Amino acid sequence: MADETQNKQAMKEAIDTLNLIISTNSTPKTIKKSITDLVTDLVKEEYSLSVRAANTISLLDDVTQDPNMPSYVRTQLWQAVSKLESIRE
Repeated sequence: MADETQNKQAMKEAIDTLNLIISTNSTPKTIKKSITDLVTDLVKEEYSLSVRAANTISLLDDVTQDPNMPSYVRTQLWQAVSKLESIRE
């Protein structure tokens, strides 16, 4: 049961990091919109935690390629990806 608890904690930390990026005034609007959509998908319980994490990691990889993204936002996104990668079934 500890694995499920750890997975939920990692998911919460990743969502908190993404919400922090969204709430930062200097984050470009297009990136905020993309991340908001990702957070919405992450909290839906339609799929397992690991499936939601894997889908989000894939989409975040695309988001990090945006040339308009400030480097500190990219670093925060990588932190969220790291948390999501730790989620296993």
